[in-house]
Amino acid sequence: QVRLVESGGGSVQSGGSLRLSCAASGYTYDSYTMGWIRQAPGKEREGVATIDGDSNTDYADSVKGRFSISLNRTENTLYLQMNSLKPDDTAMYYCAAGGPYYCSYDCRWDEYTYWGQGTQVTVSS
Repeated sequence: QVRLVESGGGSVQSGGSLRLSCAASGYTYDSYTMGWIRQAPGKEREGVATIDGDSNTDYADSVKGRFSISLNRTENTLYLQMNSLKPDDTAMYYCAAGGPYYCSYDCRWDEYTYWGQGTQVTVSS
């Protein structure tokens, strides 16, 4: 059974940092797009960042220069380093795996095969 488990969320002040982790069990991160998606209350889901089958990374304009996605294949864990956080970054963050070989940051939720349960990030001003 495949499980993706996110951790690392929390409450921080504006300008702070968090690192989200997504540990996979029953699944090995491989040559498919993996990514992070977020959903704020009352808003639609939006793609944040992806790593594709060629290990290219892509980011939403709103997080470029502040967020960094990475994959540790030894630990089988996907990360999202978030710096200079803003109140607009407040959302539930989900990791996703098993997407197409190539997919940009806005890879749709239903293009992935597996999703985590989410971790809450709250940024106060």
